[in-house]
Amino acid sequence: QKSCGKGLFNLTCSHLNLAEKEYFGLEFRSQAGHHVWLEPLKPITKQVKNPKEVLFKFMVKFFPVDPGHLREELTRYLFTLQIKKDLAGGRLPCSDKSAALLVSHLLQAELGDFHEERDQRHLASHKYLPNQDHLDNRIMRYHRRHGGKTPAESDAQLLDVARKLDMYGIRPHPASDGEGTQINLAVTHMGVLVLRGNTKINTFNWAKIRKLSFKRKHFLIKLHANIAALCKDTLEFAMASRDACKAFWKTCVEYHAFFRLSEEPKSKPKALLCSKGSSFRYSGRTQRQLLEHGRKGQLRSLPFERKRRTSRYDERQCRSSPDLLMDVSKQV
Repeated sequence: QKSCGKGLFNLTCSHLNLAEKEYFGLEFRSQAGHHVWLEPLKPITKQVKNPKEVLFKFMVKFFPVDPGHLREELTRYLFTLQIKKDLAGGRLPCSDKSAALLVSHLLQAELGDFHEERDQRHLASHKYLPNQDHLDNRIMRYHRRHGGKTPAESDAQLLDVARKLDMYGIRPHPASDGEGTQINLAVTHMGVLVLRGNTKINTFNWAKIRKLSFKRKHFLIKLHANIAALCKDTLEFAMASRDACKAFWKTCVEYHAFFRLSEEPKSKPKALLCSKGSSFRYSGRTQRQLLEHGRKGQLRSLPFERKRRTSRYDERQCRSSPDLLMDVSKQV
């Protein structure tokens, strides 16, 4: 009853034997219908009205500009599963060539070397792409070239292809600009993006931004004086509701801290009488700390073994986590 979000998240990562856990998070649908991240420092019961009825999804939260920074094979495998899920759900739009190449690396990792009949049967029963039917031949043609690649090598090559895509790591949030034009806002390692459809029309790098805030359902970007000389000092975007606006603001705060700060921000002392503004902050190691720990050999390299199995959903599984939900429920 009194557990904070960090308790559930750490239990999940411990069960998976996951060392680079800060790249991930638990997402759920709020009562207002928005997808939000479980806050680590806040009690779960204050975030979720009926925890037993809510599905928490373990997902990639922070996408590094170079997946080569991921040191553990298990981390890269989980990133691969996220790319696979985004492709199937149409959340990672890309050209037919890139889509076919990504799926061919998935086939090499899941099935091994190319075998025409097996590939045809597998593609007929597994949907990796919304428009897969007319790409089957191209997928198999690419798969033929990957002979001899191990699952770990296939994961690394898939992530190298994915990081070059325009929409890699981008989660659009619907909004409108000052003229009422429908746009999307997104946050990445470099800053805040403005998109029209899947096309980036503006990028506000962290170095340009003085402050991010929200007022009711309006998201505000305040620029430094030298940047504001060329345009307005404050840019304002309207979102669907205050909850949607606040959730996006929190994501921006966490992205900035994870990618830009050298260490985890310290908590502010609580005001005795009243406080103005939110006390929300990022909790966990920053990317710089993760990289430094990896270079010093302080990240615990844990055993990770894959085994192939016939399954409707996924033909690889981590032996350390045969049934995540069953085992975690027993621990709880």
